[in-house]
Amino acid sequence: MKHKKLLVVGELNIDLILNKIEGFPRIGHEIIAEEMDFTLGSSSAIMASNIATMGTLTSFCGKIGADSFGEFVLSELQKKNVDTNFISKSVTHKTGITIVMNYDQDRANVTYCGAMEDFTIHDIPWKSLDEFDHFHFSNYFLQRGIKPDILEIFKKAKAAGLTTSLDLQVDPEDKWEFDYKEVLPYVDIFFPNLSELLNLTKKDDLEAAISALKPEVNTVAIKMGTQGSLLISGDERIIEDPFINRNFKVAIGAGDSFNAGFIHEYLKGSSWKTCLKNGNLMGSLNTTCAGGTTAFTTASEIALKKQQIENKEL
Repeated sequence: MKHKKLLVVGELNIDLILNKIEGFPRIGHEIIAEEMDFTLGSSSAIMASNIATMGTLTSFCGKIGADSFGEFVLSELQKKNVDTNFISKSVTHKTGITIVMNYDQDRANVTYCGAMEDFTIHDIPWKSLDEFDHFHFSNYFLQRGIKPDILEIFKKAKAAGLTTSLDLQVDPEDKWEFDYKEVLPYVDIFFPNLSELLNLTKKDDLEAAISALKPEVNTVAIKMGTQGSLLISGDERIIEDPFINRNFKVAIGAGDSFNAGFIHEYLKGSSWKTCLKNGNLMGSLNTTCAGGTTAFTTASEIALKKQQIENKEL
């Protein structure tokens, strides 16, 4: 079976994850974390790594620093068979890092953006775009070099004949300055979680947010955690129940793994319901290990764990 080709464009960083933390940080005080993991981070890279492990031919375009963290990022992506030929190195910025402090199913993050701020529209391989079938972009608010040109980027991707998807992620400044009325007509699949959707539309409930978004959006797949997911496409409305696993560890990367599971099925021509279901399954699988990519080892192992989650054995 021929796999479609995917280009993921976005930020690159590593994650330093702290678990079992004794209290909350306070100025002038030191607290202890009993567990630490050092993994590949960034929404875009987690999505690319996991969908590549599922079997989708995937290339990545982003920017790292000329440092050991950058080499780690490249190595981790290459281990998962992600093509890294379109990743460039900044001569002015270091590779980004996120310090993740986990508290049960919530977390506090501190991010140094680094090279992701040096990444611009000019770093995207426009002359090679005809090699791909789908264009995915993640984490708009952290990429200052990309933000002024986000409309032009999606216009160019559509003009090249690609289908497109977008995951905005969280705005650390809490301003939510994104002109969705202009950009979303060029996005085939929009991937917000419920909180992001409410903040973006400045509405207080789901139905009001959907009503605000609907005139501009083609298809929106809303991630709702333990409530599952909801897809709106024209007059079609599909709700898919969540898969709650018994081995929950952390939720870092669960939304990105949902995106990977969804797009993996989308590129195979599957139904919206199948795409949603696989997104939920991959999001659930993600939470069984620390880090966004650790649970995704091989395609055969993913298939086995997927079946175990469906059968409530994992």
